[in-house]
Amino acid sequence: MTESAHRREIDESILYIKDLRTYFYLPERGRFLRAVDGVSLTVKPGETLVVVGESGSGKNVTMLSVMGLVSGAPGIVSGRIWYRRPEDTEAVNLLEGLDRFSRVVHEPSPSVEKDTRGWERWHDSGMKERRGRDFAMIFQNPRNALHPFFTVGQQVSEAVRRRSPEISSSEAMEEAEGWLARVHLDSPKKRLSDYPHNLSGGMCQRVMIAMTLAARPKVLIADEPTTGLDATIQSRVLDLLEEMKAELRTTTLVITHDMGVAKRLADRVAVMYAGRVVELGDAKEVLDRAYEPKHPYAYGLLGAIPTVDDIRSRRRLSVIDGDVPDLSRLGRGCQFDSRCGVKPPGEEERCSEREPELEKVGPNHRLRCWLHVKEEALA
Repeated sequence: MTESAHRREIDESILYIKDLRTYFYLPERGRFLRAVDGVSLTVKPGETLVVVGESGSGKNVTMLSVMGLVSGAPGIVSGRIWYRRPEDTEAVNLLEGLDRFSRVVHEPSPSVEKDTRGWERWHDSGMKERRGRDFAMIFQNPRNALHPFFTVGQQVSEAVRRRSPEISSSEAMEEAEGWLARVHLDSPKKRLSDYPHNLSGGMCQRVMIAMTLAARPKVLIADEPTTGLDATIQSRVLDLLEEMKAELRTTTLVITHDMGVAKRLADRVAVMYAGRVVELGDAKEVLDRAYEPKHPYAYGLLGAIPTVDDIRSRRRLSVIDGDVPDLSRLGRGCQFDSRCGVKPPGEEERCSEREPELEKVGPNHRLRCWLHVKEEALA
């Protein structure tokens, strides 16, 4: 990418992640687990980017890295995360100074030298004012994310006062009631005095959404927002996220392994596998089984979703054989190599020896696959 194209990507995005790497050291194995290994993503103001993939694909760690909430060492070891508020003219690098604390060696094997404690002190000093205001996260298990010893009203009103410290406690509580009403929680005034254990899972999820939106973040990250909820509550939560996006124009990143959720919410989709983005593009292209070209892994994920015709004909669902690879023992080639059934004829060795780049195959569509790589990239 040229310098001008790189600058344009930053200027057009509210969030621009470039070559992010987040590793964890496994002392019992004496190796690094490469949970996120060179991820690059852009998110434009007001859009919804959905990140999909199996458990272990790196999607959760990517978003925790953005929030600065990775707790294992060494954590983020390299990369850039540029963030620009809509009203700002210049983007800021949220990982500014990382090079002073971390050094990565890739050959002959990945190794890291990092002052983890020094980096955490430096990074937290800049991120603590951004969490809740610029970035907010709806966690996968809302009951665990809510504080058990504080009432719903106390927790939501705290988010309100963090955004607007000048308002009084009574005003913050009144606004908290309004947010509970906006997320369609029944009897919002009564719920202010409830504790999390008094609420169902779906109600806790809506309280979490209310608390997150009350801070009016510029970027909202939703981690598996429908996991563990029954079908009716799932639909209501998705309705709520769509409604809030239309009303508040919040930029949203959704993490999910549910392709149905992706189809419902996404403007663009990133498919992750083994710590890498393997397909990235507009939702209408990535989530359409009939659309070509497509990464074999993305095609396999879509093939596991039953269609009306599948049900009527009682057709067996397709499966992706094998498991996500051990992220501490990644090979040199395509990480999907051992599970792929559509390798280029006569080119099987290349798939196992060289990893393809994330190549542009359309105006807004990129793939990491030798089946669709441009000829000039082979030189």
